[in-house]
Parts: sequence; C-alpha cells; structure tokens
Amino acid sequence: MAVPGSRGEHTLQERFGTKDRAAAFYKNQMLDHLNAAMRAFIAEQEMVFIATADAHGACDGSFRAGVPGFVRALDAKTVLYPEYRGNGVLASLGNIAENPHIGLFFVDFFQSTVGLHINGSAQILENDAVVVCRPDVPEAVRQDIAVVGGRKPERWVMVEVEEAYIHCSKHIPLLKKVEKAIHWGTDDPACKGGDYFQAKKSPRPRDVRTKQEQ
Repeated sequence: MAVPGSRGEHTLQERFGTKDRAAAFYKNQMLDHLNAAMRAFIAEQEMVFIATADAHGACDGSFRAGVPGFVRALDAKTVLYPEYRGNGVLASLGNIAENPHIGLFFVDFFQSTVGLHINGSAQILENDAVVVCRPDVPEAVRQDIAVVGGRKPERWVMVEVEEAYIHCSKHIPLLKKVEKAIHWGTDDPACKGGDYFQAKKSPRPRDVRTKQEQ
C-alpha cells in the first residue's frame, strides 16, 4: 500500500528531518475511512470548514454551519452535507464542478478542542437525487429535504472519503458558546453583517477597466 500524503510533503519531510515523525503519524492516526469515533464526532458538530480548488488549482476556503449533526456520515466512506441559500456566487460548488477534490475540517471549540480532517472526492446532488443515489439515506436527511423555508437545503454535496485524521488539540482555543438568533435563508443586510468590510467603497480592478473603456 502506498504511503499516504503528497510527493511534496514527502520531499519536505526529507529536507526538514521530519520523516520519522510523519511516518508515525501516518501509521497511527491516518485512516482511509471514518471509524466509529470519527462518525460520532461528526454527528455532534455544528460547523465545518471546506477547501476546494478549480481546475487550475486556484483555491477557496469556506465555512458551513447548521444544527448539530447537519453533516451526515452515511457510512465509513461517505459524508453528506447540505448547501443552504447563500450569496449566489457558488464558489465552492463551482470548484467542485471543475475539480472534485475537497478537504473538510471539523473542529470542536467547546469541549474536546480536537479537530478532524477529511480529504476526498465530492459530487453535487440535487435534493431529489440524494434519495435516488442513496436509498438508504437516514430519515433525518429526508426530513431536511422536506423542510419549508430558509433552512431547506438547495442541494447537497456527497464526499467519498480518502483520508481521515486528527488535528491535535494543543493550539485550538477552548471557547464558550453564547446564544445567537439564526435567520435561515435571510437576505436582510443587517442579519448578514451588511458591508462590514466596506468593500462597496473600495476600488477594484474592474472599476478601473470600466473607466478606461469609457
């Protein structure tokens, strides 16, 4: 069986003298599937960070959140998460349409301060395609699809797990959760944060091009 990891990381392990440490991590912590403890961990999480890249390798990092367990580990090799209404850009889904490689990072800020990395291959599924593709999908997913209003998934992403491993807790802060009203699917600027970074007033290259064309 091939050693996990990329050629680049193996090259740098040799250069920086971390090969033995990395080998121990690969052997003891990296799986090609989700074990029972990992699936239980996912079932408790309310957020996940996702990493995708387009066909040219241009990257995008994003964030998804929902009710606890909104990401479902269907089995040891399959993860399913919903795509709710967003800004309409569809950056992550656009990348997946060109390049199915995806990274998911779950982190528990409130109890264990442990993280879980999942790398794999993703596909986009419409709501009705989920139950066709996976007739054994949990009843909770069917209930999510039947939701009316802002928390109804627009579509789903199904990930075939290729790697799964821990992110150690030593540098992850322990945080305290406070109550926040969630306005599912809203377009209210105040609820969405408005123009928090004042981007509307900032110059951008396309504005310069428009003036030159005039």
